[in-house]
Amino acid sequence: MVSAQTLAGAPGGRGWLLRLVIAFSFTQGAVSMARPAVSYRALSVGADERAIGVITAAYALLPLFAAVPLGRRTDHGRCVPLLVGGVVLIAAGCALSGTSGSLPELAAWSGVMGLGHLCFVIGAQSIVARRSAPDEQDRNFGHFTIGASLGQLTGPVAAGLLVSGQGAEMARTSALALLVSGAAAAVSFTSLWRLEARTARGATTARRAAKVPVRRILRTRGVPAGIFISLAVLSATDILTAYLPVIGEERGITPTVIGLLLSLRAAATIACRLVMTPMIRWLGRTVLLTVTCLLGGLLCAGIALPVPVWGLAVMLAALGFCLGVGQPLSMTTVVRAAPDGARSTALALRLTGNRLGQVAAPASAGLVAGVAGTAAPFLMLGVLLVGAAGLGLRRSGGTPADPPAAQPTDPPFAVKPADPPAAQPTDPPSAVKPADSPSAGAPADPPPAVTPTDPPPPAVTPPDAPRGTATEPGRRPAPARDTP
Repeated sequence: MVSAQTLAGAPGGRGWLLRLVIAFSFTQGAVSMARPAVSYRALSVGADERAIGVITAAYALLPLFAAVPLGRRTDHGRCVPLLVGGVVLIAAGCALSGTSGSLPELAAWSGVMGLGHLCFVIGAQSIVARRSAPDEQDRNFGHFTIGASLGQLTGPVAAGLLVSGQGAEMARTSALALLVSGAAAAVSFTSLWRLEARTARGATTARRAAKVPVRRILRTRGVPAGIFISLAVLSATDILTAYLPVIGEERGITPTVIGLLLSLRAAATIACRLVMTPMIRWLGRTVLLTVTCLLGGLLCAGIALPVPVWGLAVMLAALGFCLGVGQPLSMTTVVRAAPDGARSTALALRLTGNRLGQVAAPASAGLVAGVAGTAAPFLMLGVLLVGAAGLGLRRSGGTPADPPAAQPTDPPFAVKPADPPAAQPTDPPSAVKPADSPSAGAPADPPPAVTPTDPPPPAVTPPDAPRGTATEPGRRPAPARDTP
């Protein structure tokens, strides 16, 4: 498993990771711009809140049924075709949403967009897992998710700049935003080259017959914890984006300020992922994941308090920094814990958990908000993140912590094959003994040849012992013994 990763990751440096981050930035930016534009498009054709909820859910529901089959396919094949197919589906879903004029069509194309995003993310995460050495996974997954943060930062801002007006005017501007988002997704094609090592195909075909059951993957220590942590962090991000405007409306905060606060949260997430490697070195993976989830839960609960705008900005910046840890480290947790030949399937199960969270968490938050007020969803998120922190602490002795500990022991195991050469010096003596005979090609002949002449030599050999080394080549002739 490690050797395949080494072969796949050795050539080409990390240019592949930069190209993958660029491609992910454009695809995520396109999706982040298209999703609010779809809602505005639906409003322009007469949708109510319930219809918008159905259209939003369609984005996450269709990928629920495709995640595991796509992960199976990626475990035993190449990943780049999945990236290409994902970009095609995203671009088509965005553009066709801009030309559709009915709510069922909008729901269908929203589902196509979600399926394309799922394809791209499964393929991209699998490439990072295959091409990263064990000690590089945290760093590379952290840099990879910077692409998602950049897209989440720029997409909604671009949609807000393009969409304006009411009625027919909104229908025109939302269609323009969707067409622009489709073009932005297509730009990622320029970075989809040389992302996957050719040796990956040979490494995966060797395991084509090994098909790990989903139940076994879910029972593997570390996988459920990684899935739940990812679900909790993503749910916090989604609910924060959906309900912070409601909090702002209640407290008299303008939409412009709310947009800036959400951008501040995304910028803090990017900053966190840039410094993740030194933080892991300083605190360790388990402590970092546990502390950030715990602090994130407390900060989410703190948003429910009536704090001033500057206090809200500080809390959202700190919350964005904490939430930036969960996604990349949950990827590493799942990859390291997953059985051999099932990494992509495990990552697909993690994405399935994310989609479930995107469907269930907003619905639960809506029910809680309807009963206990708009601040209640943030308290619910606090409980969810504290539970994720408990899971992160509980798995501290699990599989994800083992590979780094096992890596230092690899060099000794790699040196042990070199011990026989160290033991070889004991072989030359045994090899030299036969070499004392006149020909190295007949090491077994001297004993039979000496045996008939054994009776005369015993009396002569002791005096000759000091000079045996010099006269041994002439031991066989009788005159050589009489010469002294």
